[in-house]
Amino acid sequence: MTRPLQNSYWEADTGAEISELTAGELLRRAAAEVSDRLALAEVAPPGPSLVEGVPSCARTWTYAELLAEAEQTAQWLLGRFEPGEHIAVWAPNLPEWVILQYGAALAGLVLVTANPALRSAELEYLLRQSNSVGIAYVDTFRGTDMAAVVDDVATRLPLLRHLVRFTTWESEVRAARVAPVSLPAVSPGEPAQLQYTSGTTGFPKGALLSHAALITNASFVHKRAQFPDGGIWATALPLFHTAGCGMSVLGTAASRGTLVLAQLFEPTLVLGALQKWGADLFAAVPAMHYAVLANPDFDSYDLSSVKVVASGGDAVPAALVQEAERRYGARFSTVYGQTELSPIVTQTSPDDSESDKAETAGRPLWRVEVKIADPQSGTVLEIGQEGEICARGYQVMLGYFEMPEATQATVDDEGWLHTGDLGSMDERGYLKVTGRLKDMIIRGGENIYPREIEAALLAHPGVAAVAVLGVPDPAMGERVVAAVKPADPGNPPGSEDLAAFLRGSLAHFKIPKSWYVADALPANAMGKVQKFLIREQISAGALPELPKRSATPGKS
Repeated sequence: MTRPLQNSYWEADTGAEISELTAGELLRRAAAEVSDRLALAEVAPPGPSLVEGVPSCARTWTYAELLAEAEQTAQWLLGRFEPGEHIAVWAPNLPEWVILQYGAALAGLVLVTANPALRSAELEYLLRQSNSVGIAYVDTFRGTDMAAVVDDVATRLPLLRHLVRFTTWESEVRAARVAPVSLPAVSPGEPAQLQYTSGTTGFPKGALLSHAALITNASFVHKRAQFPDGGIWATALPLFHTAGCGMSVLGTAASRGTLVLAQLFEPTLVLGALQKWGADLFAAVPAMHYAVLANPDFDSYDLSSVKVVASGGDAVPAALVQEAERRYGARFSTVYGQTELSPIVTQTSPDDSESDKAETAGRPLWRVEVKIADPQSGTVLEIGQEGEICARGYQVMLGYFEMPEATQATVDDEGWLHTGDLGSMDERGYLKVTGRLKDMIIRGGENIYPREIEAALLAHPGVAAVAVLGVPDPAMGERVVAAVKPADPGNPPGSEDLAAFLRGSLAHFKIPKSWYVADALPANAMGKVQKFLIREQISAGALPELPKRSATPGKS
């Protein structure tokens, strides 16, 4: 785009085509064109496998092999499920996760993705709200007996009729002799995935995303990042995020490339994978990049193959962009978006100027309209004015599953999706993200919903009122903190006691890292807590920290 914008509105660039494909069709085309090319490579830490019975944790698949397994999986699934039904996957980054993703797509099923860090109540909510009729899972992960959790919640979920253990995948799915059935016709506009995200209520909502939206968006991200045809894309981004199963899995297939998939994030594991596979691009959230760059052995690895370092999912500081480019000898690409947009809206190009890469989230990708609007009136603002970032186009979610009111509150009658994020646009269309209207906290790329944590804390007898919020953190983007009004001011609950209280019901990354005592929580005339005032009090050192333990044992 050459002519300067007259206001903060970007008209959709039609210079690239929408991919009218399903995930199954995408894999079939790739296998037809480059059948012997490596499609997927597994990278796992040394030691016992996360999945019993798997003889190796360094397995690889060509496109032909991946398609054959996906079609076998689709046949197996159709012996147990009907097209259109929802099945969940609760596991770390296993190759079988990817095979299930493609198999479900070929079978016309909707894949419901679940963070393996979820606790029992969180998983039960997701399975119940999504109407999942099946779940695939690992037996254990990071000390959690996931099989026991699934067995427990299944007793309270009458729709959940089939449990699929990755531990027995080899014998139950891969080696199964299935009677061939006709795979259903699936439309590119049909839902492929149900991805859970936050909203103004603070409780997770399931965004239905179509095949065409996910594939098109992933291919556009690869195009803007200048990822080469047949290139090597290395990542530890979790598959349950759109950045993992969308940008990484589907985008690499669209580029006919090789996905080098780390089972979990460990800096030495990632560095070894980049070197061994000669990766062209390394994608990670900022917190991962910080950890990799801080590894004391970083300079001993040969990372000369890495041409582009990509990041997003959280604010990307200018210092990180500059250090990554210097240490890798590569160029940086930043993405911005949200799950409801399948997920990326804007992205910097590796060719952008240093200041644009360090200070902006880039320009909109192809086929999407973007505007900066007045949050109240919806009016498009002047260049440089701060307002709400809104987007419209092919990539907008189909809606929040069984939440019509929440959908209407997010997508207006003209098709604009209101992100809840604040930003500004310059005359070239480059976007700066300046804050959030929503109360969501982003810690290391993870979306955290304060209301959920507050509800859990209010169940503690020592807590009369609480406000959970995010404060800036140089490494993680934001740190979760809590301001607590004690039920007994003379004997406030201890921070360690409260953290232990939450561990049974919440994932570890949601538990506040800092705790403060508040005699009262500031509120407006309508009684709504004004968290910005609490944030200012914390910044000024005006709120004392909670003691680590309560003064009277047993009272908290």
